[in-house]
Amino acid sequence: MEAYFKGKKFIVTGANAGIGETITNRLVGLGAHVFAVGRDPAKLPPASPNLTPVCADVGKWEAYETIKALGPVDGLVNNAGVAYIESFLDMTQEGWDNTLNINSRGIVRISQAVAKNMIDAKIKGSIVNVSSTISERAIPDHTSYCASKGAVNQVTRVMSIELGPYGIRTNNVNPTVVMTKMGAKAWSDPEKSDPILKRIPLGRFAETDDVANVTLFLLSDYATYVNGVSIPVDGGFLTG
Repeated sequence: MEAYFKGKKFIVTGANAGIGETITNRLVGLGAHVFAVGRDPAKLPPASPNLTPVCADVGKWEAYETIKALGPVDGLVNNAGVAYIESFLDMTQEGWDNTLNINSRGIVRISQAVAKNMIDAKIKGSIVNVSSTISERAIPDHTSYCASKGAVNQVTRVMSIELGPYGIRTNNVNPTVVMTKMGAKAWSDPEKSDPILKRIPLGRFAETDDVANVTLFLLSDYATYVNGVSIPVDGGFLTG
């Protein structure tokens, strides 16, 4: 599988931290060229022979133009996302709008740009959207996040139907809590984390490499007949 990536081009959004950073580093390590997308230029990884930093805010409608100008690539990972921890009764307009714009609409706009370039170049590529287990199983204080990831699941299914005839595959990875720096901080309180951990048969939260492993599989030619699915990366959380 690893040989597939050498010399290929990929776009990874939210590439400056967490899951996106791990996927970017793994792709570069396999000999691919990565366009690493983030909205804060100060936090983007430095340019190198196999990495091009790209400053773009996927929550902005006009980010389409920036991504389209990068030209055709072999794959896209829509990883950029935000989470506002707000109860349903206290949910703010900022929390709702930013979450939906970045987590859901952003995937649509970035994928439109990438897919059009793939179609024009006749590339049979792969798009992987990072969703979440709480797109299907709600938890408190995550109204906008749950809604945004539920939208991602449906967007992925529509993309798989409409882009499939061009040979472009679209799939989800749906992780549970991931131990990024932000995740470790948000779930450090045992009172909050223990009820989730008790429902995970493997007894731990996900690491960024767990998500990267499934993402690389979906990007590769080992998954040439996998289209329109959501793969839980959750240690069995959804089984109980």
